[in-house]
Amino acid sequence: MSPPALPRAIVITGPTGTGKSALGLEVAERLNGVIVSADSRQIYRRMDIGTAKPSAASRRRVPHYGLDLLDPDESYSAGRFARDAWRWIGEVGERGKVPVVVGGTGFFIRALLEPLAPEPEPMPERLTPVRRYLSSLPVDELHRWLRRLDPQRAEQLSGEGGRQRLGRSLEVVLLSGRRHSWWLCRPARSAPLAACVFCLVLPREELNRRIDERFDRMMEEGLVDEVRGLLERFAADAPGLNSVGYAELIAHLGGAYSLEVAVEAAKRSTRRYARRQSTWFRHQLPEDTVWLAADRLPAELADEVIRGWRERAGPLAGGERPA
Repeated sequence: MSPPALPRAIVITGPTGTGKSALGLEVAERLNGVIVSADSRQIYRRMDIGTAKPSAASRRRVPHYGLDLLDPDESYSAGRFARDAWRWIGEVGERGKVPVVVGGTGFFIRALLEPLAPEPEPMPERLTPVRRYLSSLPVDELHRWLRRLDPQRAEQLSGEGGRQRLGRSLEVVLLSGRRHSWWLCRPARSAPLAACVFCLVLPREELNRRIDERFDRMMEEGLVDEVRGLLERFAADAPGLNSVGYAELIAHLGGAYSLEVAVEAAKRSTRRYARRQSTWFRHQLPEDTVWLAADRLPAELADEVIRGWRERAGPLAGGERPA
């Protein structure tokens, strides 16, 4: 059996609220690295507070890829992320630096770590009316149709099946005549990324406490005003705004319920999302993933990540600076 490929990147993932960004910044700074964001909401411009996007100061400390790519009314798939991330990682490596992939969007991580399956590329004149119709349906209806048309894919999306992913799977079924799960089992069209993967974990009570405190900070930083400004530019059902935290405040601004109720609903939704992420990571990450207890300082966690990276990639891998 041939030895495993030397890792080309470090991947730091985990549920929302576990401290991925702080750890990624610490690791990248110490290894002369560059961060590649794997967050499906930080790709959107003007969505800064509610996505916990790295600050301008953090970006001055360490260069970042994958932030502020699109407006919230545009869509971005896991496949597109994988293609973009491969290009970014290549550019980082060519400059002699270490790529550090940081984010909690499981489908982005999996698309990068596993070979991409081929999917049909329908003509725009066929895709546009189907996409328009699907966008008019509530999420529950999309779930119902996918369970009937592609039960296997519906089960796969039970943890991270937002409107965009559900819609994409239904598009594939309706336009190709084959289940999306069939396409995903086809021979891959690209190689997987060799990487050292680290996943942060926390006891549920501590994670819930952090999530609640973080949302309170977002509110203090002006999240309501951020959402109000977004609604002045984009429709409430724009792909980017279908996000935990934003959706609840949009409902509040639309008069559905009070700010207090909206805040509690957003916290509850975020806690549920973190539980789904935890379940997904346990079943979908590679077997050699290193699980890190996140109730430690970023510097201590960074020591463990860097040790693991050195063991796999060798001393002074990439652009690592000597101690």
